[in-house]
Amino acid sequence: MRIKSQWFQTGSAKTPQQTASAMAFITWRVAQNMLKQMRSADFSIEVGPQYFAFTREVLVFLTQVLDRMAYARMGPEGRAEFVTALVRRVGEILQENEDTLLGEPPAGQPSHFDRFIDLFNELSDHYADFGFDAKGPDFAFVRYLGHRVETLMPQKDQRWVIDQMMATEVPEALEILQSSMNGVLSTEPRPRRAARAGATGD
Repeated sequence: MRIKSQWFQTGSAKTPQQTASAMAFITWRVAQNMLKQMRSADFSIEVGPQYFAFTREVLVFLTQVLDRMAYARMGPEGRAEFVTALVRRVGEILQENEDTLLGEPPAGQPSHFDRFIDLFNELSDHYADFGFDAKGPDFAFVRYLGHRVETLMPQKDQRWVIDQMMATEVPEALEILQSSMNGVLSTEPRPRRAARAGATGD
């Protein structure tokens, strides 16, 4: 999975909101790639409510990981601004897609955006109990995601889904997020592209 995570214009630090906007799009792409790979591995995730339930769980996990990454890279104020903007933008992207495929909830029901925000707030206390260091989230952090995804799967897949998440899906996602955060926070100029073969200075 290829992700562009360097700014077109470099040389200056970006605001937490700008960084959050870029990382929200990348986070959505990573979640969609995880879902695609799970389905390719023959896990039954049907398009519909289950599809978005899986996506919500993964997005909450990924935003929790990015919050911890921000803690190591930004001051308290910048981190708070980044996480707030990140969660809101991820929720907006999710809502746009869920509204398109499932339709808006009936009048009086929470919007898809509100459901995501509520889940993020609820699980923040749970994920706060788990460890995170320079190598990433600890075993319990990742296994908790696996357990939550397990409840969304049909019985035939429940035996294998935690191992799939922990051994394959999460490590790849974390590698992309780490690289992407380094890219969007970098103020180094992008390397110049090599001239195409046959190009001249005329």
